[in-house]
Amino acid sequence: MSNPEEKGISRRGFLKGAGFTAAGTLIETAHAITTDVRESLHSPQTFGPDAVPMTLEVNGQPHTISIEPRTTLAAALRDQLGLTGTKVVCDRGSCSACTVWIDKVPTLACMTLAIDVGGRSVTTIEGLAEGDGLHPVQAAFVKHDAMQCGFCTPGMVMSCAALLDRNPDPSLDDVKHAVSGNLCRCGTYPKVFAATLEVAQDRKAMLHSITSNDIKGY
Repeated sequence: MSNPEEKGISRRGFLKGAGFTAAGTLIETAHAITTDVRESLHSPQTFGPDAVPMTLEVNGQPHTISIEPRTTLAAALRDQLGLTGTKVVCDRGSCSACTVWIDKVPTLACMTLAIDVGGRSVTTIEGLAEGDGLHPVQAAFVKHDAMQCGFCTPGMVMSCAALLDRNPDPSLDDVKHAVSGNLCRCGTYPKVFAATLEVAQDRKAMLHSITSNDIKGY
């Protein structure tokens, strides 16, 4: 093996040059990888700015609509489907008046792009009841007069109904936590709490009655 110094190249210079070459190769490789990743992120499919067709499953029914990719779920529900029960109040995710369910999970419709919903199931206040009858939480809100101006009411009902679905026997603190993001400027919180707890108690009593009758049947 020849000595680099015999050709007028010092050992230090040789190693320094080799280091620059390796560093340059690493930089070029990293740049290539970054470019590939960036292209892969954008290559699947892009939408907009014009309106694109999509299908939303809302309240158990598919709806084909044409929207701009920037359209929020709240806007699509109200403007495209005429489901105006979902209210847009703050339009920045701080009041929860626009609460709907996506796959049974309470979600802020004003902060969700409709195009991101995909094939998931959306439930609005209009689809909460079964048939023409009110959902028990809706009926309890009416009974306890748990609304005044009404702007917060749909979102509040959706939050309370979701709570009862995942926790059929909530405490007062559970209800308070469930609606902690729902802003009511009229201050109807005590009546909201009472209505929700009454539904829980009624369901508990009904379940106890059914269980007792089953035991008597043996």
